[in-house]
Amino acid sequence: MAEPKLIKVPKDTVILKEGEQSEVMYKILKGHAEMYLNYGEESESLLGIIGEQSCFGEFGLLTKKPAIYTVTAYSELLLLRITEADFGSFIVENHKNIQDIMRNMADSMMVMHFQIELLNKEILEYGKNEKNREAIKDSIRNAKQLMKQYAVYSNYRDHYDDTVF
Repeated sequence: MAEPKLIKVPKDTVILKEGEQSEVMYKILKGHAEMYLNYGEESESLLGIIGEQSCFGEFGLLTKKPAIYTVTAYSELLLLRITEADFGSFIVENHKNIQDIMRNMADSMMVMHFQIELLNKEILEYGKNEKNREAIKDSIRNAKQLMKQYAVYSNYRDHYDDTVF
């Protein structure tokens, strides 16, 4: 089994890119990183700034799915790089690591929930104009298709239909 690897990352470096496959998780030992949705695009949204003891990339490591956010170095970073081969010993050697991972995932879910609520409010406001209603319906249909693609539990994927979303 390989040992987790310490790496130094310069400020402003993209470490994890949304939509790209990565089965590596990182734990910040020193410094801070920024987490984004739609990084570099007009709709770019800062999810937050994370620091020491925070983990990122766990989604890809645990699900084998593409990254759901982009992470950049806000400052110079010292990271612990954890691969799937390292993951078991990473957890066993310090049980606090699993708490850090779970806390990070819960924090990410809370931020995304908040952003979804803001988007829903904007959509409702936009939908008050009758001209916009058809465009909103099309966007909702497209969003449903994307949600089906990103269903984490494949055994539930067959149960999704237009009434669920």
